[in-house]
Amino acid sequence: MDLAYISIIVGSVAILIVFLLIYLVMKEDEGTDRMKEIAGFIREGAKAFLKREFTTIGVFIVILAIVLWLLLQWRIALSFVIGSISSLVAAYIGMSIAVRANVRTANKARTNSHKAVVVAFRGGAVTGISIVGLSLLGIGVLFIVFGNDPTVLVGYGFGASLAALFAQIGGGIYTKAADVGADLVGKVENKIPEDDPRNPAAIADQVGDNVGDCAGRGADLFESFSDNIIATMILGLVFIPVYGYNALVFPLLIEAVGIIGSVIGVFFVRATKGKTSTNVYMSFMVAGLTSLAGFFAISFWLMKDIRLFYTLGLGLVLTLVVSMLVNYYTITGGRVTKEIAKSSQSGSALNIIIGLAYGLESPVIPLIVVAGVSVASFFIMGGGMLGVFGVAASTMGVLASTGIIMSSDTFGPIADNAEGIATMSGINEEVGSALEELDGVGNVTKAITKGYAMSTCILTSVVILFAFLTQAAELKGIDASNLSNLVVNIANPIGIAAIFIGATIPFLFSALIIKAVGRASFKMADEVRRQFKEDPGILKGETNADYSHCVGISTTNALKEMIVPTLIGIFTPIIMGFLVGVWYLAAYLVAVKVVSGILAMFMFNAGGAWDNAKKYIELGNFGGKGTETHDAAIIGDTVGDPLKDTAGPSLHILIKLQNILSITLLPLFIKFAFF
Repeated sequence: MDLAYISIIVGSVAILIVFLLIYLVMKEDEGTDRMKEIAGFIREGAKAFLKREFTTIGVFIVILAIVLWLLLQWRIALSFVIGSISSLVAAYIGMSIAVRANVRTANKARTNSHKAVVVAFRGGAVTGISIVGLSLLGIGVLFIVFGNDPTVLVGYGFGASLAALFAQIGGGIYTKAADVGADLVGKVENKIPEDDPRNPAAIADQVGDNVGDCAGRGADLFESFSDNIIATMILGLVFIPVYGYNALVFPLLIEAVGIIGSVIGVFFVRATKGKTSTNVYMSFMVAGLTSLAGFFAISFWLMKDIRLFYTLGLGLVLTLVVSMLVNYYTITGGRVTKEIAKSSQSGSALNIIIGLAYGLESPVIPLIVVAGVSVASFFIMGGGMLGVFGVAASTMGVLASTGIIMSSDTFGPIADNAEGIATMSGINEEVGSALEELDGVGNVTKAITKGYAMSTCILTSVVILFAFLTQAAELKGIDASNLSNLVVNIANPIGIAAIFIGATIPFLFSALIIKAVGRASFKMADEVRRQFKEDPGILKGETNADYSHCVGISTTNALKEMIVPTLIGIFTPIIMGFLVGVWYLAAYLVAVKVVSGILAMFMFNAGGAWDNAKKYIELGNFGGKGTETHDAAIIGDTVGDPLKDTAGPSLHILIKLQNILSITLLPLFIKFAFF
């Protein structure tokens, strides 16, 4: 049997597991009529936004598919369409269950907080297992249908990347417009609690958690998972003389093992007594150990090269180390968040200054660790081109955890929504502190996922760059087996210009996104103020706020503002490819990757630290809620919101999109480049 069929089998089983998880979540009771009503508002808002967003994305998919068909070939165009649709379907399935698991989690917390953890985690696992299962299934089927030719799969990766960028930018603008508007007018100006039903932006804020953290991040990791498999398969063409056909199916089998480990880890989360965090972290350990056993079997018996096992294991270790470093900078009550909270006693200016300082510091050690793992993997395999394959293997080791990491990430917005539903439906006394604990763990898992996504992004972009150079060498008639000796002359003014331009693109891209959040937040804040002014009964609790109008503001502005940054992400590498040619395009891509990686990690960690410094104060420290210290921390949190949830996550999609797009259009760049 062709070993590639294993990926199809495992992918299909993963989809069956998703249906089982959906059944287990949906059989739980939704609770009171008021709980159902609030959950219904959130569900309808998320559904309406995704419907309009996917319609917009669909237009681009059709246009680009036609262009790819005419300029390249039908197989690339078809894989592009399938990659786009698979990414959106995975995101939609996950979001659809997340907005149903939230109310069921809240209701379960009324009677059994430990079972509430299980409901929330299984709801999150629908997203986690969907993205890895659909990705592996789609790539495996296309690989076999296209005659075991991995080069035409670049269309699949491009489609996944394009869909992810739209989903992340659109979802990120939506969620932060609602969050910032709700916080500034509700919490700061009118001193009402977060998720208070009197706040007109409360439902839009809850919707945003799902379309941003769930659908957006799901599409992001679907892209990373897919792009890395495809790039490593293309790279494997060089190593057929060493490993035979196994060099091509190796990434499929490794990620199949990762899916199996993730599924086992998901079902390891049980309704047991003890800390919620311990329950969730143990699932990570079980998934990792299962994957490690599979790595050994594939490396030793199939590939007959134990060195691959060492590099794969390094990838798993990197996941753990980066998670610990993210925790250090963002965890509530940690050294960093305490310092930022303390500085808030002197006002918002010092809060922002200290938060910026820690944010700027935070990328240093993680990126040194990522670089160290890459270099170690290179030398473990003996250097040269085999060393390049070792770097690709370590990246696959990182991405093997995608299913369980994404499950824990979506657990975050489910827990957050559950706490919001409990507040808005008036059952806080029944649930006690159970949902606060879940939300606290969810904040940590979301922060870990951001750090994990950035690590996978940097390593995946390195692998895609290797695949880009391999394909470029082949198309130019250069022996790809000597690629490690290739020299690109950056002393040439064209090379320097390419690096400078590549370094500026992440700043332009981020600026556009952050300004978009600012404009949308301004409109949201104005609408909340308008409702409070025109109907004083809202703040008194005598009349209901108009939630739908705020949902409409977030939806309209997110869809309008996501277009320009996405077009910049698509067209800049195309322009550079035609202007400077493939070798200096590589220099441009390296600059984009390095600057985006540093900038995104700064944004993630600064935003996360500001957020959890605010939460630390809300726990009763430094005066607690309603104080000037708390107000200063809220201002810091609003500054960090568009950084950590919109611009930061979008940057690492930008990196991978530009890399995979460059591989897709390589034949055109070689044929028509100006220089």
